[in-house]
Amino acid sequence: MPKVNNPRAGRYVAFFLIALLLVVADQLTKGWIRENLAIGQSLWRWGIFEIARVPPNTGAAFGLFPDQTFLLVIVSGIGIAFILVYAFLIYRRYPFLDSWLSRVALGMILGGTIGNLIERIRYLLGQLGGVTDFVHIGWWPPFNLADSAVVVGVILFIYTLFPLAQKRD
Repeated sequence: MPKVNNPRAGRYVAFFLIALLLVVADQLTKGWIRENLAIGQSLWRWGIFEIARVPPNTGAAFGLFPDQTFLLVIVSGIGIAFILVYAFLIYRRYPFLDSWLSRVALGMILGGTIGNLIERIRYLLGQLGGVTDFVHIGWWPPFNLADSAVVVGVILFIYTLFPLAQKRD
């Protein structure tokens, strides 16, 4: 069988691999925290940085929209659909938006969104009390790996748009 060389395939592999690795890492860390720490128990603390299990979060980031899990599941689904449409359709139409860094950023956003979506669905099914948060930095509200991936991914994606803004000046 002849070998087909598709340069776009590598773009999708990197995008989905980053998302998959983040989902797996997120679920493993949250599961480990739930299995090994009681709510309120700290694993370790160093300066302002602490790993500790807190009560489950039934809302969005920073405790916004508590007990709005169904709405957050819908918003997450829409966000995932938008990322996939962007990755598969918008890149083709606007190739100047396509870069290695933007694919990494979108993979991070997709992986983080799916990681928290899994826990929100499990909460709706009665399997969990909410999303597991366990990272504390100073006065900042607790968060998890999925939250971090989404925030860093959004920052990286915005950074990839800066050259486009400079070209318009």
